[in-house]
Amino acid sequence: MASTITTLDPEQALDQHLAQNNVEPAKLFQHPAGLFILFLTEMWERFSYYGMRSLLTLFLVSELAKGGWQWDRKDALDLYAWYTGLVYLTPIVGGFIADRLTGFRKAIVLGGIIMTLGHASMAMEGFNENFFYAGLFLMITGNGLFKPNISGMVGQLYPAISDKKDSAYAIFYMGINSGAFLGMLMCGYIGEKVGWHWGFGLAGIFMFFGTLQFYFAQRIFGKLGYKTEKSEVVVVADNSTEGKAKAVSDKKVVNQRLWVIGVFSVFTIFFWMVFEQAGGSMTIFAKDYTLRNLTGSTAVTFKWVDAALTIFPLIAVSI
Repeated sequence: MASTITTLDPEQALDQHLAQNNVEPAKLFQHPAGLFILFLTEMWERFSYYGMRSLLTLFLVSELAKGGWQWDRKDALDLYAWYTGLVYLTPIVGGFIADRLTGFRKAIVLGGIIMTLGHASMAMEGFNENFFYAGLFLMITGNGLFKPNISGMVGQLYPAISDKKDSAYAIFYMGINSGAFLGMLMCGYIGEKVGWHWGFGLAGIFMFFGTLQFYFAQRIFGKLGYKTEKSEVVVVADNSTEGKAKAVSDKKVVNQRLWVIGVFSVFTIFFWMVFEQAGGSMTIFAKDYTLRNLTGSTAVTFKWVDAALTIFPLIAVSI
């Protein structure tokens, strides 16, 4: 008997997907309410990550009289490089653990708790320098569990083929940008002007809030995020055909997609090599070779331009 593929309107397909997984049907901006729980959780996690990162090399190279460790630039950048490299490596392990052992939800909560402890440990560096190194280790470990799996949960909110996924990830990415902006602004100021440990601690407070928010809002996700034995592929696109359904599971198509991912990954490596200079060499350059105490009309102009450069991309991706 020939198989029959039901074609659904994208909105109907999304509603059916949410109902099948017992997900809260409420929507905001035509997206599941759960997306905005993930948005806020990711925003506070990025607040903590980029807030701490904005302080890391500054703390290491600052004078002892200012509470820093007065390291050589090379040593500070070496530690920053190891930390950043491991932050990007451990999500491979964290994704594997979530897929095989814990599921997305438990991995996210566990990762958030571990990162909170990491920030707290770094905030106690004044008691013993080993707290600082232990904090970095906990941050790396927690990030590996948290980062890949919260992104995976965004995808789980939608059918396998859905034209809403692109806009969902654009909204989700707005949370990353917002959290990074606020984290660097607040933690950077508190850390440098009040005390390094206060800046590290502030990052941990917001990481803790983000973890609590996700933990207590889990019921909104229904059956999503738990460990499953096998995944289901449901074809629900408006223009679905039997040929397209077959292509989804076709090994040749999968291999082609993996090759594309591999090519993009190579270019991504070079992008992040440049991007991560912001927390290392560019931070040290700004500290030593730029005039940061602006006054008068120059200060006002800088604040407006800086705000515009942050806000305009957020507006653009939401249109």
